[in-house]
Amino acid sequence: MPSESFVTFENLHEVRRLCHWGPVIALSVIAVCSSMAILDSIIWYWPLDTTGGSINFIMLINWTVLILYNYFNAMFVGPGYIPLGWKPENQQDYQYLQFCRVCQGYKAPRSHHCRKCNRCVMKMDHHCPWINNCCGHQNHAYFTSFLLLAPLGCSHAAIIFIMTMYTQLYERISFGWSTVKIDMSAVRRFQPLMPFSVPAFAATLFALGLALGTTIAVGMLFFIQMKVILRNKTSIEAWIEEKAKDRIQYYQTEEEFIFPYDLGSRWQNFKQVFTWSGTPKGDGIEWPVHPKCHQHTLTIEQLKQKADKRVRSVQYRAVEDYNGACCPLSKGVHTFFRTPCTEEPRIPLSKGDTILATRGTKWWMYGDKVLREEQMKGTNFFIVHYYFLLFFSDRLNNPAIRSQQ
Repeated sequence: MPSESFVTFENLHEVRRLCHWGPVIALSVIAVCSSMAILDSIIWYWPLDTTGGSINFIMLINWTVLILYNYFNAMFVGPGYIPLGWKPENQQDYQYLQFCRVCQGYKAPRSHHCRKCNRCVMKMDHHCPWINNCCGHQNHAYFTSFLLLAPLGCSHAAIIFIMTMYTQLYERISFGWSTVKIDMSAVRRFQPLMPFSVPAFAATLFALGLALGTTIAVGMLFFIQMKVILRNKTSIEAWIEEKAKDRIQYYQTEEEFIFPYDLGSRWQNFKQVFTWSGTPKGDGIEWPVHPKCHQHTLTIEQLKQKADKRVRSVQYRAVEDYNGACCPLSKGVHTFFRTPCTEEPRIPLSKGDTILATRGTKWWMYGDKVLREEQMKGTNFFIVHYYFLLFFSDRLNNPAIRSQQ
């Protein structure tokens, strides 16, 4: 059975991805908009009477099928993972790659470790909560197609909702000198097959709000994705490129950083992701690169940025216990309401723990936790290279963590 098949016996366990708030909300919005659009189409434009009604109804069904097809493929096909314990064939390439201690292997070019999936993901763009999976090499086209089809389908549904309410309320509205009355019980000249009652009006209005909101929100995500795809980048790589320019400018190294995967043509970049077969080009490990670059141009830049981050890190000592809660109410109302909007895990801290903070905000910090000797049993490294969110109190006279001089 081909690897791009919808759901195979080998990956039926992936159905558990549906048990998450992201897919529940996304599928609920699709169900509400689709079902209400079908019902309103019967009221407004009965499909068996005219050719236009038939075309309208068939298009509506096609939108729903295509949206669900791409959504479930993006979720269940997945991004593609680097094999556990992977190593490059040439041992000299080890020095250009980062080693993942969780997967016990090297990170191939363009791959990143996802803490939610607990695997190194091929050409990782981001972890999307709406599909409860990563967007990467294998499912980038499916995910982007979903982002395109969802606004188109919702726009069509919104037109149906508006026309249904307009045609059904036109003869029911009476205007007075100071009032506007809507008589939902009034008999129309041509009574539709299904009655348009007050609950139907409320449901249509609610579905219209969902459709318009989805069109705007998902449409913006589509343009963001297409912007990076046409440059043959991912969202993470765009951030790496920006940091590379900042690093060169800060240290005045006079380096010339060229993004290695931009093939110089938007059409060529587009074809790297979208193919007629649905399977993207490449094996997810080796990539076509710019003539002035090589396979490890970006990984070398990542190593430089990692080293620079360690140089800039500031050592802190925890002076209060922190249980790793997402919204720690015990640490103050300000911190509770300013928790970062991310699913990144929070690592519990004990009083006296040492951390190396790399960046942060007024209320939270990112950094690496330093293990004590008794915590290092069974390990051969001193610092846990693991991003975490660390609580930072707003009260200077009682901080949760304090700079260690």
